[in-house]
Amino acid sequence: MEAQQTSSDVLFILIGAVMVLAMHAGFAFLELGTVRAKNQVNALVKIMSDFAISTIAYFFIGYSLAYGIDFFTDATLLQANNGYALVKFFFLLTFAAAIPAIISGGIAERARFYPQLLASFLIVGLLYPFFEGITWNGNFGIQTLIETTFGAPFHDFAGSVVVHAVGGWIALAAVLLLGSRFGRYRKDGSMTAHPPSSIPFLALGAWTLTVGWFGFNVMSAQTLNAVSGLVAVNSLMAMVGGILAALIAGKNDPGFLHNGPLAGLVAVCAGSDLMHPLGALITGSIAGALFVYAFTITQNKWKIDDVLGVWPLHGLCGLWGGIAAGIFGLPLFGGVGGVSFGAQFVGTLIGVSIAFAGGFIIYGLIKFAIGMRLSDEEEYLGADLSIHNITAQPDYNRGEV
Repeated sequence: MEAQQTSSDVLFILIGAVMVLAMHAGFAFLELGTVRAKNQVNALVKIMSDFAISTIAYFFIGYSLAYGIDFFTDATLLQANNGYALVKFFFLLTFAAAIPAIISGGIAERARFYPQLLASFLIVGLLYPFFEGITWNGNFGIQTLIETTFGAPFHDFAGSVVVHAVGGWIALAAVLLLGSRFGRYRKDGSMTAHPPSSIPFLALGAWTLTVGWFGFNVMSAQTLNAVSGLVAVNSLMAMVGGILAALIAGKNDPGFLHNGPLAGLVAVCAGSDLMHPLGALITGSIAGALFVYAFTITQNKWKIDDVLGVWPLHGLCGLWGGIAAGIFGLPLFGGVGGVSFGAQFVGTLIGVSIAFAGGFIIYGLIKFAIGMRLSDEEEYLGADLSIHNITAQPDYNRGEV
């Protein structure tokens, strides 16, 4: 019976890992559909390359930094318990690799390719696992301090803060250091619109992410015995709330609509195992509206050229999700309990502070040492031709008569 339970857990978490791996296709197509046509190939190449770099960084450095576990031992030992430790690594890797995929959308269309891969390695190998270990492994005694102070540890079941807010706030630092796209904002205060190149591809990316997200949230239980239908239904309700709020606040705009479910799902990750479904619906609805209004303000008023709006979507909605778990997770609002508003507030602030500061350090050093962005000519030509020597439409390859 014990062997059967272990093999069931291995299969369970492996399915979750594959579902979250599929989400990276969603990141790729969401970016592909949002950027201009001359940058579509680059969007696809970045996401796949970032995943490979993230795997190396997390296997050799990041996982050990977060959990004190490495795999430099005999394969017969790694196979113990049907290799559960290995598939758990695979599952958590897909979370770690989501960070560069999130950042990619913010700095799209003007970032150099190899400096971004270097940044991805440093983020997944060092920065992300630093906060991951604090939250999910109790490193440095910070969770103990939070629990002693507020009566409960910082709770983030599936990564509203650990993954999404961290990715979004690192992206904000990168976007600010990189600067806006050439010609996006004029000196007279006006701006040039860059509409999405393909709404169908954008929608495909959003749907792929949405479906995979149920592996992201539900399989965060990590064992079959711990799986919860509450997590699944809360994810569903937050997704729906995000859709409807973005539809209304975005005035039927398809770009806002298809980011709505993502906003809701980002926000519910932290408390999906604690909230009542009505609390999840409210959490997702607030996140959907927050994304629309924050995206509009950052782009139009603050002149922050965050191409896919990853700071509003992941950074702010993730921040809201961390705090929302401390509200709608309380028994007062129909939640399971075992959570504290103060702990959620402080833990969330710690996470975004580490991410923003760390992002500035990593991207600042890269900018100073080797440079981060394409030249004006390369950007005008497009990242597809400038970096990969091919476009999404092969008839227009460089050098062809």
